[in-house]
Amino acid sequence: MHMCKYFCNFAHSIWHFMVKKNVFDRSDLKFVGWNIVFAALVGAVILVGLIIWLRGYTQHGVEVEVEDVRGMVSAEAEPILNAQGLHLQVVDSTYSDKVPFGTIVEQDPKPMSHAKHGRAVYVTINATTKRHITMPDLHDMSYRQAQTTLRGLGIQVDTVYDYEPSEFRDLVLDVKADTGSIQPGTRIPVGTKVRLVVGFGKGTEYVKVPGVVGLTLRDARSLLLTNRLTVGAVHHDEPEEEGVTQYVYLQIPDAGERLLEGETVALYLSSDIEKAVKGNTNEPEDESWF
Repeated sequence: MHMCKYFCNFAHSIWHFMVKKNVFDRSDLKFVGWNIVFAALVGAVILVGLIIWLRGYTQHGVEVEVEDVRGMVSAEAEPILNAQGLHLQVVDSTYSDKVPFGTIVEQDPKPMSHAKHGRAVYVTINATTKRHITMPDLHDMSYRQAQTTLRGLGIQVDTVYDYEPSEFRDLVLDVKADTGSIQPGTRIPVGTKVRLVVGFGKGTEYVKVPGVVGLTLRDARSLLLTNRLTVGAVHHDEPEEEGVTQYVYLQIPDAGERLLEGETVALYLSSDIEKAVKGNTNEPEDESWF
């Protein structure tokens, strides 16, 4: 305000000087030149006054030291920041099992830095629940590739593997957790620890083929694996559709036959439950078993 008063007095003095010198006498050729000078001076006074007013209005140079709100929940951090003339804004969330759920893990501006009144403090919150991922289909994938895939999704993979007889060596047959087998498409929390079941080739003993007619592909795969056999070729009468369950209506070899450990059983599926109920054992023509 003092600076504005000073410049106003300065402009007033210039005006009286120019009037005294007959600057505005239109008969004088100096009239145009003096008017230009006067306009420039007035413009400069207005500009300087505006800058001074804006500095005061925006509280230029007035800053506060930002409190460290990391480790707090939003409801706890917000009044602390508001008391400083700042406001909290949540911009992202993450997940970590090393800090309490729902607490602030990052903030911008950083703690102990300086910020102007009215500025937002952007924070990242640790999620209140574990993030879930969908278990991918790892069957017939090499165990090294499966391990890399799972770890990339945030799943812990046990360094010890379960080995089962299989037609092919070092391919994943199943994924297990404490609760049992995890089927493809199952939602599991990030950080879950799993163990891979890996094939080591065909065994030396013969086993009895279980009956899987009437089961879904998931249940049939699990039952065959329990009996040290694996699923071979899978044939669908119609394309798979989400929400439509298909059932095994034919298996080759039939239940009760004997196979070497690790060998495969071909399955035929249909959404027509009557086929599964009838348990048709006629082998489809011109189709390979495996």
